[in-house]
Amino acid sequence: MIIKNIKLYGADEKFSDRALRIDGDRIVEIASNETASSSDEVIIDGSGAYAIPGLIDIHFHGALGLDVCDGGFETVRRIAQYEAASGITAICPATLTLPVDRLCSILSNMADFRDAASNDPESYSDCADLVGINMEGPFISVAKKGAQNPDYIIPCDAGTARRFQDAARGLVKFMGLAPECNPNYREYIAEASSFTNVSLAHTNSGYDTALDALSCGACHAVHLFNAMTGFTHREPGVPGAVADSPHASVEIISDGIHIHPSMVRAAFKFNGPERMILISDSLRAAGMPDGQYELGGQPITKRGRYCRLLDGTIAGSVSNLMDCLRTAVLEMRIPLTTAVACATSHPARALGILDNYGTLEPGKYADVVLLSDDLTVLQVIKHGRLL
Repeated sequence: MIIKNIKLYGADEKFSDRALRIDGDRIVEIASNETASSSDEVIIDGSGAYAIPGLIDIHFHGALGLDVCDGGFETVRRIAQYEAASGITAICPATLTLPVDRLCSILSNMADFRDAASNDPESYSDCADLVGINMEGPFISVAKKGAQNPDYIIPCDAGTARRFQDAARGLVKFMGLAPECNPNYREYIAEASSFTNVSLAHTNSGYDTALDALSCGACHAVHLFNAMTGFTHREPGVPGAVADSPHASVEIISDGIHIHPSMVRAAFKFNGPERMILISDSLRAAGMPDGQYELGGQPITKRGRYCRLLDGTIAGSVSNLMDCLRTAVLEMRIPLTTAVACATSHPARALGILDNYGTLEPGKYADVVLLSDDLTVLQVIKHGRLL
């Protein structure tokens, strides 16, 4: 297959007029349009569309009325199908704060799905690849619980963390921590970092504690500004500690609801765009009409682009990552070239999967999304197959 007459987003994070040759599930060549025109292979004419890598969402919960924590193989499958159809071709869902035994069952279910899709890719060709799991809880702060259920928050414990990873068969890529709630956080980080990435999540810690945790081995920040201490001129809080930790990757929800566009732009400036990762944090209400839904046993209400708990707390997003990419560019004035990297190569790097995902280069999976000038999805190619 050849895709020609496209504005191809290259590994240099720039667009150029090129063609893409695909063989099986892999990209084999970046070619000129003239070379492509002389081929007898199946040709897709992009008619000047943007061609970007399939997006990678490292933090979302569900869609279509479903949550990955509902359990059940078919639930994960239907969510993965929705994500792929939306141009998100690889996913790292987030779990909720729930009882330990239930979390282990949920993690095992997702590992079963990953293994089934790996062993029979033909049957799962319309599904986004499950490339990781992002655990927000249960080692978080009640004070900054956000929409997490406080009944199941527990102190951090490396043995429990190892149990989670064993249940997930290595799929847990990020495990959240509120260090101020856990006096032994240094020892915990040292041990847990040997088998996952420790992230700062739902934390009420000040600058000094957060910086110390990041210096001890924590390397990721969950949804910057949300469910954490604020960023002020005398107490820079968690955002300040993250800004001063250049090794840390940084999630940000760009749905236009969670964070003011000016603060999104500011985050890109003081962290550097190379560290930023766009996420959706989408809930089961994504892709659904307004109404009543549920999150971790708590009722939530969707109205337009807002989703809230009964007390008015914003519960999460109802926008998928492609919606968030579009919002970042069209409403927040993040350059398209930057935003694409923050939804493709940057999450791939944080997940440790950049060898196969995240850029359009020979040898990598042929996950391609064609976009119009207004960033509407025109076509999704997943592992070399049209969806």
